[in-house]
Amino acid sequence: MHIKNRNLFRINRIILLKLPWLLRFFSILRRPSKRLLIIKTDAIGDYILFRNFIEVVKTSALYKDYHIDLLGNILWRDIAITYDTRFIDEFIFIKADDLYEAPLKTLKLGWRLFRKNYQIVLQPTYARTLINDSLAALTGTKQIIGFYGDDNQILERYKVKTDKFYIKQLMLPHNIYFEFERSRFFFETTLNCPIPLKAPFIKVKETTKNGIVIFPGAGVFKRGWEKEKFLALIQLILQHSSQRIYLAGGPTEVQTGNYLMKHLPQGVSNLISETSLLQLIDIIGNSSLLIANETSAIHIAAATNTKSVCILGGGHFERFSPYPLNYDMQPVCIYEKMECYNCNWICIFKTEEYQPFPCISNVSLANVWQAILPML
Repeated sequence: MHIKNRNLFRINRIILLKLPWLLRFFSILRRPSKRLLIIKTDAIGDYILFRNFIEVVKTSALYKDYHIDLLGNILWRDIAITYDTRFIDEFIFIKADDLYEAPLKTLKLGWRLFRKNYQIVLQPTYARTLINDSLAALTGTKQIIGFYGDDNQILERYKVKTDKFYIKQLMLPHNIYFEFERSRFFFETTLNCPIPLKAPFIKVKETTKNGIVIFPGAGVFKRGWEKEKFLALIQLILQHSSQRIYLAGGPTEVQTGNYLMKHLPQGVSNLISETSLLQLIDIIGNSSLLIANETSAIHIAAATNTKSVCILGGGHFERFSPYPLNYDMQPVCIYEKMECYNCNWICIFKTEEYQPFPCISNVSLANVWQAILPML
């Protein structure tokens, strides 16, 4: 939560922390409808690891007759509408972080949610935020279920207050850390039934898998492997494989893509910032191998049954990668374990702006190449 305009945030804080109690009082005067809201506003990779549980909710004995809405992140809007419309009656897409300094937008959204007259709200994200907690409470319902969670993304003084919004807070067992298993625990507990999902999956058109996708970006520059190492790696692949290589990524990777293409021969296609999210899923799903930093691309590969190699840092180690050993299509993760792992990307080392975090830069080209070579 990075606040630039403190005055706007102070106004919004009243809406987020005080208004829910007033709306809850007024909701006593109405009878709730059979309507359920799921709140999931985090990143693309988080949604990939979560989305298969939506069908479980929709077909469950408890909520099969409910009107189910999803409040989600506009970043993965296309995925949700394309793959999950069968299970969701209405989508509401937002940029959650933009709401902290936008009291009028927050008020309008809160009123929209309140008018839906939800009977129950599910907030299955373990890393709770002030915005998500308060949007759940602005519905006016008392039936809000979520995790007790941590304070990595919400200040403790706010979490103490938003804890009171919940009728039920689930305590996550210490042996459950991987994000997909967190969701499984949440919905098995909430629905009171076992869920036999083995892993995240996305159904793509079946074709012969061919081509190697390189995803050199990481969303945040300092979490990504150096472009010089990616260049050397691609040059090695070209010497050992006749498969076509595709560079993929978003607008923030354009500069890296241009650097790589400048130094590479023919046989490499630059698709960076040239594909939609849905096209990227098809490209990864139809490739024989993906090589990437720890990004949503790794989870897309796992969900589309594509082999992948993940160059992994320590910020969220074992929360998103490596996958548990019992998963069939798990990424091959290359990392150099450090004592400071699980730092939530709050690095204790001082680095220059142009340098990645040490847990990333310590990953050697030799180790990555050793993992990739047998897959070629």
